[in-house]
Amino acid sequence: MRKPRSITAAGVTASLVAATFTAQTATSAAAATAGPALSVDSSTARHAISPGIYGLNGGDPAFNAEIGQTVARWGGNASSRYNFKNRTHNTGSDWFFENIVADEARSVEGMVGANLGRGIKPVVTVPMIGWVAKDSPSQHPFACGFPATRFPQQDSFDEWDPHCGNGQLGGTNLTAVPTDTSIRVDASFAGEMVSHLVDRFGTAAQGGVPIYELDNEPVLWAHTHRDVHPEPVSYDELGNKGTATAAAIKAADPSAAVLGPSGWGYCEWVASGVDGCGPGADSAAHGGLNLSQWYLKNMKDYSDAHGGTRYLDYFDQHFYPQIGSGKDPESNALRLRSIRSLWDPTYVEESWIGPGGVNAPPLQFIRTMKSWIAQYYPGTKTAITEYNWGALDDINGALAQADVLGVFGREGLDLATMWGEPKPTDPGAYAFRMYRNYDGAGSRFGDTSVSATSADQGELAVYAAERSSDKALTVMVVNKTGEDLTSPLSLAGFESTGAAQRFTYGPADLGAIVRGGDLPVSDGRVEATYPANSITLLVLPQAGCSASLQVNGDWGTGHVATVTVTNNRRTEMGGWRVSWTLPAGERITHSWNTTLQQNGTGVVAADVGWNGSIGAGGGTTFGFQATGGAAAPRLTCVPT
Repeated sequence: MRKPRSITAAGVTASLVAATFTAQTATSAAAATAGPALSVDSSTARHAISPGIYGLNGGDPAFNAEIGQTVARWGGNASSRYNFKNRTHNTGSDWFFENIVADEARSVEGMVGANLGRGIKPVVTVPMIGWVAKDSPSQHPFACGFPATRFPQQDSFDEWDPHCGNGQLGGTNLTAVPTDTSIRVDASFAGEMVSHLVDRFGTAAQGGVPIYELDNEPVLWAHTHRDVHPEPVSYDELGNKGTATAAAIKAADPSAAVLGPSGWGYCEWVASGVDGCGPGADSAAHGGLNLSQWYLKNMKDYSDAHGGTRYLDYFDQHFYPQIGSGKDPESNALRLRSIRSLWDPTYVEESWIGPGGVNAPPLQFIRTMKSWIAQYYPGTKTAITEYNWGALDDINGALAQADVLGVFGREGLDLATMWGEPKPTDPGAYAFRMYRNYDGAGSRFGDTSVSATSADQGELAVYAAERSSDKALTVMVVNKTGEDLTSPLSLAGFESTGAAQRFTYGPADLGAIVRGGDLPVSDGRVEATYPANSITLLVLPQAGCSASLQVNGDWGTGHVATVTVTNNRRTEMGGWRVSWTLPAGERITHSWNTTLQQNGTGVVAADVGWNGSIGAGGGTTFGFQATGGAAAPRLTCVPT
């Protein structure tokens, strides 16, 4: 799963086909297997879903725009030695330790400008390793960490540039001369880089770069950048460089956020490079804390010693399940099970992280991150700036990605950026569309997570959220099995209009999100058949209120009207708001029984308190007088 780390940043419009549900499924609902019961309670477990979880490290710009990409990360191994003064980075062990000069589009300024221009928040990685690339040729032969002139015998050389080798002989690492490619820098270089971006784009508060990342996977430096940093990273090195670099960033832009330490995986989450992959002498010398715990505590201690200024805003780690891109039945099943490592306290890792390897306890990773934060640096946000469950060109990868996004929202992750983005036509891209553009018109999954449970999350995973724009309830169901499953969905704390819209993506049509027939909602219950290996979104409009207008008098140059507000719910409504548009040039001159505001042609009328509470099926009225002849505006009523 580990992929070369070039510096990256960031469509096909979702094909929406009108079709009946039975046209999409291979078998009828009557032949489907009884599935686990689902339940949603919109009154409990409510919390905002961060829009930052829908981020990408790169990808197709048109697709990114289509899904309303929220965050783009400029990072990876190459960013560890990026020199903003000459736009040069070093590829490290990803590709023969070569210095590469970036063009405008691939420079940090190009990435930041392009994303800010599209309304996407960039995360910019700043070097912390202590070296950055020196001035270098922009064409072959490149400057490189293990040149043939210094090391004529090496295990392999770049076929495009035989001057540059892999830095090994007989499988043993050679010792490079760092100044062949790089120059020494300290934390002040990061401050200069941030000041440079502030000069160009403004501070974070002014719409510039909002988040800076403290290098990339630092405990791997002794491997990825061993030509300049062959020594293993210790607690003290990571801590001292982290606080110094964070301080330099905050000095250059106090309004910017800082993100770190961006560890590569389990070993770096819990241990320094000195200790390896578990507690050792380095941990013992630092209170017996694992590396993540100590890192958070060290940042908190530094903050306390410097007037309480927060120097770490996001606690970030990378997450790659140890599966690869296999699509055989065993890999597919493991891919879907492994997502439980993000949250499930009962799930034991089935990779080398589990009993057959380091024997780590259940990861429940997002919850563990939050528990570490609560104990060692309260108030820090959570981020996963690299992740990928693989097989994005297959329906199994799409199921996994839909499940992952659901978990991110439910568990309250603050920021996530996928590494190795899907192509716009890949099934994995449709997993994003199910959350961000399911109808081809920009409609999205809700932004307030609510309680959603399944009797068997391994068969039917369910996630639910209320959408603030229209109070609709959105319910995402991922069928991870090879059978069509018919399951009841019970609803609590939410009153629908009596019908649920249905959108499905699955093997029947891998190039489209299919709009199925609406499903009846009766007595707080919806029954649906979820096709094998599919993602289904149910959208339930909220039962609310309606408004009708009656003209009481019209004399050409003016008119008087009465508006009736009706509660369409089976329960009492506490308040209401009615909006409509007047013909150009007309204005409201007087109103009663309402608080009314007009902005241009738009009018919004709200209750005045005493008439806001309306019993089930009841109504109330308000009136107004306006200039111009009477029209027949479309009124929109929303409960408040």
